Amino acid sequence: MQRKNLVMIIISIICILIGIGFFIYPYISNSIYEKDVSTQKQEFVLNVKSQNNSNKLDELYQKLKIENEQLFAQKQSNLVDPFSYEQQSINLDEYGLKNNTIGYVRIPKMQVELPIILGANKQNMSKGAVHLTQTSYPIGGINTNCVLAAHRGYAKAAFFRDIEKLDYGDKIYIQNFKEELTYEVFEIQVIDPTDVNKMLIRPGEDMVTLITCHPYRHNYQRYAVFCKRAN
Repeated sequence: MQRKNLVMIIISIICILIGIGFFIYPYISNSIYEKDVSTQKQEFVLNVKSQNNSNKLDELYQKLKIENEQLFAQKQSNLVDPFSYEQQSINLDEYGLKNNTIGYVRIPKMQVELPIILGANKQNMSKGAVHLTQTSYPIGGINTNCVLAAHRGYAKAAFFRDIEKLDYGDKIYIQNFKEELTYEVFEIQVIDPTDVNKMLIRPGEDMVTLITCHPYRHNYQRYAVFCKRAN
């Protein structure tokens, strides 16, 4: 009888430990992810400051500026749902930028910082926020709207899970390979995946739009946060 009770106690303890493990795993994995992103960003900033890459990055900036101007002139005729884009629109390796990362987005209200990666394939979306092809590149400027898409939470990190915490006036920071840009939330909408006109460039504006699946844990709508340049 005592042996049976001991076995039951051991099983109960194991079950409790497993339950605790399931509970704390997201926090541990998110902490590890945040540390990795912080290290990667430091390397990114050091890399773009290096003299060896300066000429290449100037060339890249001019190229993206022209691309942004053309997108506005052509009215983004090929824009579709962000999660349908799988290939990056430009090879950043040619300009000395690693891992297809063009910059970082930092959102203090959500306590997240994510790499901005070109190409919305599954692999890239498991790493951070992805830049939506056929929207402006994250270098700022009049007549631009850079759309960044991310999962509503992921196995190892929060990503855009807490996007509904954002409110009017909250700040969004974009660190690209040239400078840090500050944006401010001014509009929030729930839209359909096919409602791409909401993501178009607005004449005269310098914008960043954050977009993710909605409702939480579902995928039949999009939660969009529109931000205007604040600096």
